[in-house]
Amino acid sequence: MFRKTLKKDPELFQNVSEGLRKLYRTKLFPLEDAYRFHDFHSPALEDADFDNKPMVLLVGQYSTGKTTFIRHLMEQDFPGMRIGPEPTTDSFIAVMHGEQDGVIPGNALVVDPKKPFRKLNAFGNAFLNRFMCAQMPNPVLESISIIDTPGILSGEKQRISRGYDFAAVLEWFAERVDRIILLFDAHKLDISDEFSEVIRALKNHEDKMRVVLNKADQISTQQLMRVYGALMWSLGKIINTPEVVRVYIGSFWAQPLLVPDNRKLFEAEEQDLFLDIQSLPRNAALRKLNDLIKRARLAKVQAYIISSLKKEMPSVFGKDSKKKELIANLGEIYQKIEKEHQISPGDFPNLAKMQELLNGQDFTKFASLKPKLLEAVEDMLANDIARLMAMVRQEESAMPSQTVKGGAFEGTMSGPFGHGYGEGASEGIDELEWVVGRDKPTYDEIFYTLSPINGKVSGAAAKKEMLKSKLPNTVLGKIWKLADVDKDGYLDDEEFALANHLIKVKLEGHELPAELPNHLVPPSKRPGNSLQD
Repeated sequence: MFRKTLKKDPELFQNVSEGLRKLYRTKLFPLEDAYRFHDFHSPALEDADFDNKPMVLLVGQYSTGKTTFIRHLMEQDFPGMRIGPEPTTDSFIAVMHGEQDGVIPGNALVVDPKKPFRKLNAFGNAFLNRFMCAQMPNPVLESISIIDTPGILSGEKQRISRGYDFAAVLEWFAERVDRIILLFDAHKLDISDEFSEVIRALKNHEDKMRVVLNKADQISTQQLMRVYGALMWSLGKIINTPEVVRVYIGSFWAQPLLVPDNRKLFEAEEQDLFLDIQSLPRNAALRKLNDLIKRARLAKVQAYIISSLKKEMPSVFGKDSKKKELIANLGEIYQKIEKEHQISPGDFPNLAKMQELLNGQDFTKFASLKPKLLEAVEDMLANDIARLMAMVRQEESAMPSQTVKGGAFEGTMSGPFGHGYGEGASEGIDELEWVVGRDKPTYDEIFYTLSPINGKVSGAAAKKEMLKSKLPNTVLGKIWKLADVDKDGYLDDEEFALANHLIKVKLEGHELPAELPNHLVPPSKRPGNSLQD
C-alpha cells in the first residue's frame, strides 16, 4: 500500500541528485548489501557521488602530455604539477576548485565527506601516499574537476613496484567520472602491455571514452596519416567493439606548431573536443542517472548469481568440493540465469574475474533469493527512473546554459581567432566592401548570358546554371532561399552573384549559414538604402 502511494506522489523528489540519492539508499543499496555487491564489484556510493561536479579522467603512457593538457585547458599551473620527458607525475592528482591554492594529501582526502573519494581508502596506504587533491581558484574548475594519473610505463618491474592495483584504481575512477580521455603521443606510438590492460579494465565505459592523438604537430601529414591508421588498428584490437572510438588529433599546448601544415585540422579537432568537454555540466545529471541504471542491472545479476550458488550448496557434507564444482561450472550457471530471467549476456560480470573472487568467499553465508528486494529495484527502473528522466529535462531547460568557461575555452569563443572566423560564409565579416563584389564581374558575365528580363533572371534559368555545380538539390534549394533576398522568385545581378558566392563557399567544404549574415546582404537590399526597389 505504501509503495503505491509513493508511486503516485509527484513531490517525491526535490531535484534529480536528491532523487538519485534517495532511490539508491532506499531501493538499490539494500539489494547490493544483501548479495555482497560491494565485495565483488564496486564500493557503496556516497552522498558526494551524487553532488560532485563532472570529472574528466586523463589516462596515458608517460610523456604523452597529460599534465600539459590540463595546464593548457586551465591556462594556469596547478599545485603539485611536474612536467618533463621522463615519468614525472607519479601520483593521482585530483585538480579541483578551491578558494586558495593548496594540496590535500590522500589520507586526509579520503576522510572528507564533501569529496567523492572516501571509498578509495580500500586501496590502502601504498595508494593513498600517491594520491592528492590540488585545489585552486580557476574558472574552468568551477564547472569540472580533472583527474591527472601517473604515466603508464612498459615492463613488468614497475607493475610490481606500484604497491597497489593500478588498473583497479582506474576502474574505480572510470565508474564515477563523466569523461575518460586516453592520450597518445603521435611521435612515439607504442601501446605497452600495462596500457592495454588498463584500456581493457575500462571496457564497460566505452561511452565515456575519447582518444587524443597529441603532439601531432611534430610530424608531417603523410606520417600523421600512418600514425592515425596504426592507432586505430591497435585500439580496434584492444577495445574490441564494432564502433570506432572518437579520436581527436592535435597539439594541446600553448606553443608554436612545429609543422604548421595541418593547422586547420588541429583547430577543428580542438574545437570539437572543447565542445565535448563543455557539454559535461549540462549532461551531468543524465550521466549519473545512466550510471545508476547500469549499476542496478549489475546488482540484479549479482543477486541471481549469489542466490543460485547458495541454492546449490549442500546443507551438511561436501561443501568444499561442491564450491569448487560450482566455480568451475559458473559459465553454465550464467546461461541458466540468462534463460530463466531473460537477461542479456552483456549484463553479466567477467567470468574469469568472478571465478577468482568467488574462491575467497564462504558460500554458506550467501543469501537466498529475496523477491521483495528485487521487486523494489524493478519498481525503481520501471517507474522512478522515468520520473527522474522527465525531471532531468525540466532542470536542463530551467537552468541557464551550463558550460565550461575560462582558460583555453575562452580563446576559441569569439573575435578574429574564433574557430572559422573569416572563413566560408564568414569571409568579409569585418570588411567595409561587400565581399561578393570581388568576383561579381565574373558572375555578371554569366548573368547576362541568361537573358535577364527587367534586370532579373527566372528560377528556371538560374537553376540550369546552378546545377552545373553538381551540388544536390537540397543544398541548391537552400542557396536559392538565401540568395533570393527580396523573395520575389527571381534573381537580380546582385542576388545571382550572391548565389554563386554561396555555391563557392559550399564547394570549398564550408557549411552554409542558417540565415543570411548581414555582411552578405547585397548593398541595394540593405535597410535604409535608397536604391532598393
